[in-house]
Amino acid sequence: MTSAHEADILVSGPEELPGWLRPLALAVATIEPHQLSRWLPPADGGRPSAVLVLFGEGANGPELLLLERASSLREHAGQPSFPGGALDPEDGDPEGEGPVRAALREAREETGLDPAGVRVFATLPRLYIPVSRFVVTPVLAWWREPSPVGPVDPAETARVFRVPVSELADRRCRGTAVHPSGYRGPCFEVAGTLVWGFTAGVIDRILHYAGWESPWDRDREVSLDHGA
Repeated sequence: MTSAHEADILVSGPEELPGWLRPLALAVATIEPHQLSRWLPPADGGRPSAVLVLFGEGANGPELLLLERASSLREHAGQPSFPGGALDPEDGDPEGEGPVRAALREAREETGLDPAGVRVFATLPRLYIPVSRFVVTPVLAWWREPSPVGPVDPAETARVFRVPVSELADRRCRGTAVHPSGYRGPCFEVAGTLVWGFTAGVIDRILHYAGWESPWDRDREVSLDHGA
């Protein structure tokens, strides 16, 4: 298996992507941070990090790779999320290729993913998760040559799963998560779990800007009775 540090980062242009993914690749070039989230990085502070937003093709069409964090973790325990984590010094400059290297490294460490089969095609503007103080760069990639994936360390990852984009766009799977703290945001009831918070917010915006979004009932509320 090739690590993100042992090989050059493999990059794809829109013309190298499947037709269904090209609209997203073209749209992200013009997206501003405030169009993605109301939580933007502070002028100072925050922990540089990255997540891998990996698209592939499965039996039910285009799909997205997600994982469920172990319930024993200190931060975001039990929540579905993208693979990812904080930048290490060897990842490099947070303003350069550091986030891409971190996203691929973390995905390999968490899911066993082989980065050699992944083609990065864009990064989104940096966003902020106030509860953990992560400054997150979403790294968008195409899974050109899929490899076997699964939890590498059960103490960190409970499961790894793929969700068809058609399910994420299905109005029956969508709702607005409501937390006792006052938080409200999009959520997705898919794959036997509830995807909410930062991950759901990014997915929501991707569906919108890629043109995959279908009308859904924003007044349908899903109550959250656990911590963020």
